[in-house]
Amino acid sequence: MPLRHLSSEVLCLKTLTCGTNPAWKTMLFLLLLTMLAIQTLAVMEVQVPEQPVVALHGSDAILNCSFSHANPFNLSDMSIFWQLTDTKRNVHGYWEGHDQLADQAESFANRTSLFPTQLALGNASLLLSRVVVADEGSYTCFVRVQEYGSAALLLQVAAPYSKPVVTLEPESNLRPGDEVALTCMAYGGYPEASVIWQDGGGRNLTDNITTSVVANEEGLFTMTSMLTVVLEPNSTYSCRLINPLLGEEGYASVTISGQNIGFPPVALWVTVGLAVCLLVLLIALAAVCRRKIKESCEEARREAEEGKELEEEESKTAMTPLKS
Repeated sequence: MPLRHLSSEVLCLKTLTCGTNPAWKTMLFLLLLTMLAIQTLAVMEVQVPEQPVVALHGSDAILNCSFSHANPFNLSDMSIFWQLTDTKRNVHGYWEGHDQLADQAESFANRTSLFPTQLALGNASLLLSRVVVADEGSYTCFVRVQEYGSAALLLQVAAPYSKPVVTLEPESNLRPGDEVALTCMAYGGYPEASVIWQDGGGRNLTDNITTSVVANEEGLFTMTSMLTVVLEPNSTYSCRLINPLLGEEGYASVTISGQNIGFPPVALWVTVGLAVCLLVLLIALAAVCRRKIKESCEEARREAEEGKELEEEESKTAMTPLKS
């Protein structure tokens, strides 16, 4: 209450207490004076959400702010002012019955508005359009209708990540015991996500990872997480991303089967050489065996023919008559 009004009220009190008992007059005067002082220092109650407001990147967000006023009032007597709590930058202003945006920060131009039809009902909420990462922070809502009040709320921005993709390096010429680098990448998200690596048995491998975060011009993140493992045949590795604000999970996995595991070039040529030598040896052995068998067969045939001829000669000799 202005001081001139307070002086007139005090004058009225003196008039009302005239002619009464001095003791009662003093007590009544002090009581009414105290009540006036409390009324003069009264602060309007302004309410905002206690929990942070989470807005999706690129969408609209409502920063709720409400106030209560016992007596009817004209909108021309009301002032509303939204401000960034930390930097004191002007977000939106309203007084004398219309918006006042001359001092509005450039980054909020054409992106803020109140709800004019609900102002008289105690709704001082702010509509913030096309939310970006840079909008994140604390906002203070100031309201004055004879009395004055303010309250601050926290705006958090969130954006979902793309589906993660897992790749391995190298992709070929792998053999058991080799070290393989597995990379999990997702982009376009905010804020920084948690990354969890597991093997096929569910064992957590997160202690062995290296994660990097790079922001683009919009402030959205590309996350790259790398895990180095010792190769085993038929092994499965999975990467899981968790957005702390959206609670979303992105999941990807890779299985390294026997088809991915080959021999290095040197071992391959050694194997081929041994196979050729073995083949030549088998062919030579077959040739020798064939020749030996052929010689044995011919020798047996000759022996058979000689035996037959001998039998024929003996037979002729036996049939010739003896001369007297």
